[in-house]
Amino acid sequence: MSKNPSKSHTEEKASKVTNESRPPVVVVMGHVDHGKSTLLDYVRKTNIVDREVGGITQRMSAYEVIHKATNSDGKKEDKHITFLDTPGHESFTAIRSRGANAADIAILIVSAEDGVKPQTLDAYKEIKAAALPYLVGISKVDKPNANIDRVKLSLAENEIYVEGYGGTIPFVPFSGKTGQGIDDLLDMILLTAEVEDFSAQKNVPAECLVIESNRDKVRGTTATLIVKNGTLKSGSFLVAGKAMSPVRIMENFAGKAIKEAIPSMPVRIVGWDSEPEVGGMCFSFSSKKEAEKYIEEENEKASNQKDKSNLPSGHSASFGQNIGVGMNAATSESETSTVPLIIKADTSGSIEAIKYEISKLKIDRVNLRIVQSGIGDIGEHEIKSAIGIPGTIIIGFTVKVDGATKRFADQNKIIIHTFDIIYKMTEWLEAEAKERAPKIEIEEQKGVAKILKFFSSVRDKQVIGARVESGVISFNDEIRIMRRENEIARGRVRELQQMKSKVGSVDEGKEFGALLESKIEIAPGDKIEAFHTVIK
Repeated sequence: MSKNPSKSHTEEKASKVTNESRPPVVVVMGHVDHGKSTLLDYVRKTNIVDREVGGITQRMSAYEVIHKATNSDGKKEDKHITFLDTPGHESFTAIRSRGANAADIAILIVSAEDGVKPQTLDAYKEIKAAALPYLVGISKVDKPNANIDRVKLSLAENEIYVEGYGGTIPFVPFSGKTGQGIDDLLDMILLTAEVEDFSAQKNVPAECLVIESNRDKVRGTTATLIVKNGTLKSGSFLVAGKAMSPVRIMENFAGKAIKEAIPSMPVRIVGWDSEPEVGGMCFSFSSKKEAEKYIEEENEKASNQKDKSNLPSGHSASFGQNIGVGMNAATSESETSTVPLIIKADTSGSIEAIKYEISKLKIDRVNLRIVQSGIGDIGEHEIKSAIGIPGTIIIGFTVKVDGATKRFADQNKIIIHTFDIIYKMTEWLEAEAKERAPKIEIEEQKGVAKILKFFSSVRDKQVIGARVESGVISFNDEIRIMRRENEIARGRVRELQQMKSKVGSVDEGKEFGALLESKIEIAPGDKIEAFHTVIK
């Protein structure tokens, strides 16, 4: 554990500071719909899955469970385990990474029906990057198409070697629906924790990790923390970067008010003066004065470091962020359209996921530019910001828009769209961006014919004989007249004949006669290229 920077922390008597065993923090990771939330639903005896929009976990959640395990004396005793549930959808990579960094042990969930999938491998990479001890949970063993051996083979093919298949990684088959194997899975977690011997100091001020934050109109800014070391007590003050909060409203994972939290406990703290950075550490202090002094010292350090920086002058953070640009270096500004976006979401993790999802969009002649983002409901501030930037779209993700705000937006012709499933947001935004792409005229070639003979001309009308080299030449086609690969004029096909009969079109390889309209006299050896103009 890192040492808490508060001076008051160093004043703790050394004789009181001892390490004690603590519960493991377990992150559950894997592919979408492979049973992560169903597992947690069973062990917590709640019904989170039915409330997950679209069946996808779209934020990180923390839960504490109690498992009755057999001790060395053969008796049952309560053992605490903290679980982190992370999204499987690829958009939530940052949340998965944060979950892996916050945890002690990982469970890689793989469906007994589907085997290894893309997000399974993404999760595995996050686990390896965090150097976590892990085990494999083979889910959905109650399904008719379940095949555990096939899953083991699928894992081995991806260099994940479980016990009995060339490796030492523990695996436990289970069903989150029936409960089959759940006790075995929890026992394996506790066995792994016993081997790793996780410990922390309880009688020092708390150090916590911020795993999520959000804001609502009633409660203000809240943050979900995992206590990493020490004891977090009611009446103390927390500092996370420049954000500070009194520990007045502290809740456990079930939303119940508590007075203190010990290592490995997930807690929700209400009352931050600004949004704490997710993934960062926060520290507790016994008084507001100490907390403010620490912030001041940290700001001074940051200022000094900035002054010593050798970066060239003129570097500053841009107001907006270009994302999902579909143009290349040869595309001019006039050929592109910029779509400004204001993003509001329920949590910081959702903001990360939305930015990632938008970054994948590649739309020709369109720049998607995020000019503002934040957590909380959409309000008058966002509408006023959008008014100042023509063409702005406001996108809300699992947030609300009250009636007054909606009317204000309508009056000013500001577009607001809200979503509760991330891929639905992506689909809509892609379609909207394509509609806003600048329309350009493109001449598509239909056919090419070589002039074989010039017969006569009257003013701008010329009679010729030709052969179609490729494609089709049709009546009333627009044509380019090419001489030695250079365009010398344009015209139109006014009449086509084959075997002295009028025809509507002539196919490749056929000879024909034609009356062409052109201001330039056509000569044998010239070529005509028929084309039509399309708007894209």
